[in-house]
Amino acid sequence: MSSASRIVSSEAEELILVDADDDETGHLSKAACHDGNGVLHRAFSIFLFNDAGELLLQQRAMSKRLWPEYWSNSCCSHPRRGESMETATRRRLSDELNADAMLEFVYKFRYQANFGELGSEHELCHVYLGRLRNDVNANDEEIADVRFIAAQDVAAELSQQPDRYTPWFKLEWEALTEEYGDTLSVYSSA
Repeated sequence: MSSASRIVSSEAEELILVDADDDETGHLSKAACHDGNGVLHRAFSIFLFNDAGELLLQQRAMSKRLWPEYWSNSCCSHPRRGESMETATRRRLSDELNADAMLEFVYKFRYQANFGELGSEHELCHVYLGRLRNDVNANDEEIADVRFIAAQDVAAELSQQPDRYTPWFKLEWEALTEEYGDTLSVYSSA
């Protein structure tokens, strides 16, 4: 799958804490942000499509603290302290997928999801769509596997095997298809 293997994140990196309006309120380590029920912090999710209109899915690495080996959207992470969303999204596309894409911001939303006793996500998440400009070379420290799927097949997979997918991916895909279908169709069409 990949020839790329490098450590690109740590539990000690400082994330941006926000309020419900996405105004910055402070900073906290990634580990502390995900402990217990989580502390609200800024995040992003990216949905990348190839020229055939297929969505790139990633399977999270086994080493991930939360939702290891679950399938999810193309790329998701957090801006670090002092980092703009534009810088953060470019960094993570490179770090995780060795990929480049022009991104379009679509919407943002707040969610909280617990992963048993191991911690939680509690994020104000910015959602982006984009089209890949190059082949993907996934970093196996971050990603166990990648695959492309036709957009029309995503809903069927989510309904047949919902426990294989991250909670944020399911929420985001539902919003993209139900509320932002016109924007999604620009990327999911060949």
